[in-house]
Amino acid sequence: MKSNGNEGSLIHHFVAFRFKSGSRPVDIQNIEKAFSALKDRIDLVHSLRWGTNNSPEGLNKNCSHGFLLTFTSTADRDEYLVHPDHLEFVDLVSPHVEDVFVLDFTG
Repeated sequence: MKSNGNEGSLIHHFVAFRFKSGSRPVDIQNIEKAFSALKDRIDLVHSLRWGTNNSPEGLNKNCSHGFLLTFTSTADRDEYLVHPDHLEFVDLVSPHVEDVFVLDFTG
């Protein structure tokens, strides 16, 4: 159930991927599409944005893709993490990921 946001600030959930060298471009494109589709499949997601790294700083730890999901409450974020559609996505992406980091923040 979607929260009414009474907890205050939005919760931002940032995920970055470093794909395995053996992952084919078509595999990565399928992952991009599947992650993007989570916004429509899980109504707990307030917004979802993503892109590929274009920072000139060279501090991306070899991660190429970043995804930013926003939730109206920590309860929505927590429910998203165990949602069957999210877990299905995790199963899809796991064989292709060399490394991943997640950072959540309020703002």
